[in-house]
Amino acid sequence: MFGLFKRRPKTPGVARLEPLGVDVTVPVNQSVLQAALEAGVDFPHSCKVGTCMACRSRLVEGKVKAIRDFSYVLSAEELKAGYILACQAKLAPGDRIVLEVDIDSQRPHFPQLTCDGRITAQTALTHDIVELRVAVDQPLQYAAGQYATLRPAHIERAREYSFAAAPTPGGDNELRFFIRKTPGGQFTGWLFEQSRVGETLELTGPGGDFWLRAAEAPLVFVAGGSGLAPVLSVLEDAARAGVARDAVFLFGARTQQDLYQVDAIEAIAGRWAAQFRFVPVLSHEPADSDWTGARGLVTDYLAAPHVPDLAASHAYLCGPPPMIDAALAVLAAAGVADGHVHYDKFLDASNLAG
Repeated sequence: MFGLFKRRPKTPGVARLEPLGVDVTVPVNQSVLQAALEAGVDFPHSCKVGTCMACRSRLVEGKVKAIRDFSYVLSAEELKAGYILACQAKLAPGDRIVLEVDIDSQRPHFPQLTCDGRITAQTALTHDIVELRVAVDQPLQYAAGQYATLRPAHIERAREYSFAAAPTPGGDNELRFFIRKTPGGQFTGWLFEQSRVGETLELTGPGGDFWLRAAEAPLVFVAGGSGLAPVLSVLEDAARAGVARDAVFLFGARTQQDLYQVDAIEAIAGRWAAQFRFVPVLSHEPADSDWTGARGLVTDYLAAPHVPDLAASHAYLCGPPPMIDAALAVLAAAGVADGHVHYDKFLDASNLAG
């Protein structure tokens, strides 16, 4: 008898996004941000886990269920004003909300496309990072620092990877990524198993809110591992545009064998329209090696004389969560304003379920 009763599917909620003027259907098992992105809405976001605050929005009508308490990143004043994090907000079945999305007037906007891609090159850069080149069947436009999602047909969940080259005006037909092998990662397990040149995958992009804001302040970049990709994209694009802001780039790696694209970075430094300092920092280099450069944690070098005027600088950070968190603490202690810090946490299978 009991087998005759079937549970009815729960009615999804609806989020009205202003000033975008669009309604998004929000399934009960998704966050507002995830539903918006899957609907093709260019919703401001970066980390998707409630730390970057790029998806901070004001709840004008209705109510949401917090996946994680908003108060751990939003102030009491923001909470009182109705602000939430879209990545940490779900709707009860059938509920409707109106959400005011905070859109930066400088924010680049390009149409999000889903297209077929074919792997044209797979080149080892280090023992656990490859450069992947993907040809797409239509030009894709993006801002330097943004990312695309990649998904082979046999893998259910797409993964996000930052573009590793400056964009071409009008769009690119071949895209470049730096991808690090992740223990237990379904996508990277498949990719590193053998050469995948000639294989096809689905690509969706662009996404993300890591991009260079217009200003005159000095710049400090911090990257670790495959977090070099968006920073290199931003630096190439800025050098091409003649950006004349003093810059320091701190690049963290374990050993000399984990350093890559050094020639490309030094070439950018040679073209930079102002002062540019590149500081590679090795955390696990053998004490008896021939390395004469910086040693330790890359965030140890977020200070003078390496970064002469940190408090006045605008910071751009890309890499693993521990590096980002440590850098944020140093920047906060130095008095760098929150609005002058932009970052992209590189989350992987060890940070995300599934």
